[in-house]
Amino acid sequence: MNNIILCGFMGCGKSTVGRNLAKMTGRKFLDMDNFIEETAGMTIPEIFDKKGESGFRDLEHEACRALADRSGLIVASGGGALTYERNVAVFKGTDTVVLLDVPLAVIRERLKHDTTRPLLQRPDKDEAMKALYEKRLPLYQKAADVTVPGRSTPYRTAQAMMQALKFEGKI
Repeated sequence: MNNIILCGFMGCGKSTVGRNLAKMTGRKFLDMDNFIEETAGMTIPEIFDKKGESGFRDLEHEACRALADRSGLIVASGGGALTYERNVAVFKGTDTVVLLDVPLAVIRERLKHDTTRPLLQRPDKDEAMKALYEKRLPLYQKAADVTVPGRSTPYRTAQAMMQALKFEGKI
């Protein structure tokens, strides 16, 4: 049984939808950022402060490799994880990557009061978010085996994801 790896921009609902999908499928849910924090013994912001983004990306790659060795998981990847080819390559062939596609306007609304995301802690948050979204979306699309719109409630989005995965023969 392969893993289902959810990808998409920060705030698109990977963790919330992933928990719903795990309940529907009987699989275990795992949030990659939480896994990294537990493994490193630090929060993501602390990792960025102490090791920089490149140090975080190395830990993220190690997490991808460790999770790919498991099976039967629903994994909410970090927002940037599957924008790196080395991470995509770890999952390709055995796991199914699902893009949770949410418009930037919806993400902006969801993240307008968020202060926990290191890449958005800057005075030009809206411009930075737009530039990052536009850079990452084509990479998510390239990495994904299946794309599901994330414009509905988390439960309905998980249902749509389940239908898409059954149709694709992935569940």
